Amino acid sequence: MVLGCLAFACTSIAQVGGRATYQFLNLGISPRQVALGGKVVTNYDYDPTQGLFNPASINPEMDNQLSLNYNNYIGDVSYGTAAYAYLWDRRTQVLHAGITYINYGKFAGYDEQGNSTDSFGGGEVAVSFGHARNIAFTKFHVGGNVKFISSKLEQYSSLGVALDVALMYVYEDWDLNIALVARNIGTQIEPYETTIEKLPFELIFGMSQTLENIPIRWHFTLENVQRWNVAFANPNRDEIDLEGNATSEKITFIDNAFRHMIFGIELFPESGFNLRLGYNLRRGEELRIIEQRSFAGLSAGFSVKLNKLRLSYAYSKYNSAAATSYFGLNINLQ
Repeated sequence: MVLGCLAFACTSIAQVGGRATYQFLNLGISPRQVALGGKVVTNYDYDPTQGLFNPASINPEMDNQLSLNYNNYIGDVSYGTAAYAYLWDRRTQVLHAGITYINYGKFAGYDEQGNSTDSFGGGEVAVSFGHARNIAFTKFHVGGNVKFISSKLEQYSSLGVALDVALMYVYEDWDLNIALVARNIGTQIEPYETTIEKLPFELIFGMSQTLENIPIRWHFTLENVQRWNVAFANPNRDEIDLEGNATSEKITFIDNAFRHMIFGIELFPESGFNLRLGYNLRRGEELRIIEQRSFAGLSAGFSVKLNKLRLSYAYSKYNSAAATSYFGLNINLQ
């Protein structure tokens, strides 16, 4: 069933940027993920937040772990996540639940004549329930999340439902994890008005491994695998000759290939103190300012374990005028 859903998802029309509603579903879910570039899907350990992005990563080590995360996003926008996992029996029956929300803040309202009206706000929330299974006698794991979505934007509201399905390979001898995740397969149940909008479907492939005898774990992610052409010509980079003729930026095969890639490294991944660094190539290129060093696309963070608490922080750079901070708390309730 899971493989069938993956095959269906791969043939679906790709959604990137403003092509779909409920875009908050693809935002980074934790300081750890954000620090490693934004869309890591290969962590297979204690962190229940990872189950929100890759349900195949849900495992017994998450038992009675509660994760709370908050991001002071751009402007007055803020969002966060919460996740919890519970081991139902002594085998591998782990149940997972999570919440993702975003608050768009307050906006000043005006009518068509420019007269001031009441202020308004907006917000969205998704509640998810997930489960994963090991395929008997293999190192493969399959998992799924079902998500119920509610959105309120000024006077308009919408309801939706979505499914995440994933396949993950965990090879402990090499400490190697490989994952393929199809996210946000679903539909609006109630549209904002009359048109049913598409959800932000995304197919993500990831690999990660801890180096032998070196306390470093590398992460490599391909985002938006379902859509090859994610690069676009930036009109601000047009070249104008002496006669006033404009030549648009050329998008090559390499441009598209690189803009699918995210790289991350995690220092001391098994210890009580971790350092993390990531680079999102698409974000770095699209938000790059010509002839100015803005460090767009870079992210970094750390975590510290204090008994049964683990504190995490991430800093993500968009350009010289915009950056975000992400705070996280993981609590061992055992």
